Amino acid sequence: MEQLITPYGGELVNLLVGSTRATELRRDAFHLPSLDLNWRQQCDLELLLNGGYAPLTGYLGQADYLSVLHSMRLADGRAWALPVVLQISAALAHSLKPGERLALRDAEGFMLAAVAVNEIWQADTALEAAQLGLAADAPAKWYVGGAVEGLSLPLRHDFMALRLTPAELRAGFMRRGWRNVIAYPARTQLQRAQYEFILRAAVQNEANLLIHPMAGGDPVESADYFALVRSYQAVIGRFPSATSQLGLSPVYARDGGVRDTLARAIIQRNYGCSHLIVGGEHDAHGQRRRGTDIVQHADYQRVADHIAEIGVGLIPFPRMVYVEERAQFMPLEELPKGARALTLSGAEIQRRLQAGVNIPDWYTFPEVLAEMRRSYPPRDRQGFTVFFTGLSGAGKSTIARALSTRLMELDGRSVTLLDGDIVRRHLSSELGFSREHRNINVRRIGYVASEITKNRGIAICAPIAPYRNTRRDVRAMIEPLGGFFEVFVATPIETCEARDRKGLYAKARAGLIKEFTGVSDPYEVPERPELSIDTTDLTVDEAVQRILLKLEHEGYLR
Repeated sequence: MEQLITPYGGELVNLLVGSTRATELRRDAFHLPSLDLNWRQQCDLELLLNGGYAPLTGYLGQADYLSVLHSMRLADGRAWALPVVLQISAALAHSLKPGERLALRDAEGFMLAAVAVNEIWQADTALEAAQLGLAADAPAKWYVGGAVEGLSLPLRHDFMALRLTPAELRAGFMRRGWRNVIAYPARTQLQRAQYEFILRAAVQNEANLLIHPMAGGDPVESADYFALVRSYQAVIGRFPSATSQLGLSPVYARDGGVRDTLARAIIQRNYGCSHLIVGGEHDAHGQRRRGTDIVQHADYQRVADHIAEIGVGLIPFPRMVYVEERAQFMPLEELPKGARALTLSGAEIQRRLQAGVNIPDWYTFPEVLAEMRRSYPPRDRQGFTVFFTGLSGAGKSTIARALSTRLMELDGRSVTLLDGDIVRRHLSSELGFSREHRNINVRRIGYVASEITKNRGIAICAPIAPYRNTRRDVRAMIEPLGGFFEVFVATPIETCEARDRKGLYAKARAGLIKEFTGVSDPYEVPERPELSIDTTDLTVDEAVQRILLKLEHEGYLR
C-alpha cells in the first residue's frame, strides 16, 4: 500500500462544532429535553463524534436499523454490522417529537452533544434477540434517530496521552511514514504468545503495529482496568519503537461474534489501520479464542462480501503453543513432530494467581506478571463478604459481631460490620418494612459491601434478607469483586420465638406488627448457601469457628 488506508466511506467524520455553534447549543439546551448517557452510550457517542463510526453522522433511523439487523447493511447498501442507536425511556419517547432537539449529557449533567430528532420508534426486541443474541424476553425499548452535533468528547481523566482520536493517530502515522498498520484491539493482558505472534504478523505483512486496547466504559467501576493499561505501558517497550505505537480505544467489549469483528474492522480502518488481528484473548470460559476458528466459522463465510467491502485484512490468531526445545511460541499447526508443546488456559492462570502459585517465565513477561499480581492478588489478600441471612432472633447479629472480632484479631484486612439494625438506623432510616423497602435496604447493604470487597476489605453483613431474588442481586454485585459467602442461620422459628427478648414475635402474632418475617411475611430459604448453621444447640464460638474453617478452606484466611 502506497498510502495510508482511507477512512471507511472515503472521508473522516468530525461532528464537533465550533465555539460559536457550541455556545448557541448550550444556550438553547436550557429549554431542551435532555438524556443522561450511561457509559456505553458515551462510548458510542465518542465514536460518532471523533469519526470512529464514519461515515455515520448521527444515530441510525428505523430503516437503517432494520436493514442492519436483517442484512448487516445500511439502507443505502453499505456494509455495516451493528445498529448504532440511541435508547431512551418510554416516558421520554412519548413526550419527544420529531423535529425537536435532545441534549445529551454525562452522568454529572455536562452537555456533550445535541441530537436533531428525526425519528422515534419502538425497538423490535424479537428481531434483536434473533440477530444480536439479546434476551428474547427483554422489556420494551425505544430508540431515537437523528443527526448529532457535538460540543465535547466525553470527559476522561485516565491515561490522557494514550487517548488519541482517529485524526490524531492518522496524522501521527503520516508523519512517521507508516502505510500498512496492523491493529491489535486487546482486552486482556498481552502475554508472550500474543507478543510473538503480533511481531510475526508485522514481519509477514510488512506492517507497523498499533496496540489498541479497548478502554470503553467507566474505569472507576473496573477493578482491573488500570492494571491492564499499566501492563501495556510496561510491555510496549519490548516492541520496536520505530514501528509500534500504543493507544487506547473508546470501544467496549462485546460478544466477539461476526458482527463485532466487522464493527471493529470499520473502526480500526477509520483509525488508519489496514489489518486487524482477530482472536488471541481469553473468553469467559478461560480458553483462548483462536482467530482461525472464528474466521472459518460459517457466519464469516456468509459475509465474505462485507469483509471485502470494508477493506481491512483479517489476520486470524492461531492456537499458539510454547515449544520447550526451541524456547519459543509457534502455531500448533507448525509444531515439529515429536516436539513437546506447553500451554496454560486463562482459568489455570487465575487459579495460580489466587493460590499464589508460580507462573512460568515462558508464559508472560515479569513486568506484566507484576501488574497481574497487583490486580489479582492471592485469595488471602482479596476482599470478601460474609452475608448472614435468617429469621429475627436466629443469632445473625451475635455471630456476625463475634466473627468481626475474631477476624480483626486474626487478619490484617479492615473489617466492617453491616448489621441490619445499625444500617437501618444510619443508612435507611426513611424506609419502612414493605417488600419494596426491605429490598432497597438489602441492596444498599450489598452495594456498601461490594465497595468494601472491591477495596480488599472484609464486609460482615447481618440483615434478615428474606427474599431470594434480592440475595441473588447482592451476590451478583459482589462476586466479580472478591469472595462471597452466604451463611444461612437456619435456626427454627420455634427457637427464635423462645429467644425473643423484645417480644416482637408475640406482637406480630397479635397483629400489632405488620409484615413481620416468618409470621405475616414469608422468609424464602436460601437455595445454595455456602454454609448453613442451626444455632439451637451451637454456641456462638462454635458457629464462628465453622465460618473461619470455611474461609480458611477457600483460601481467604491463612
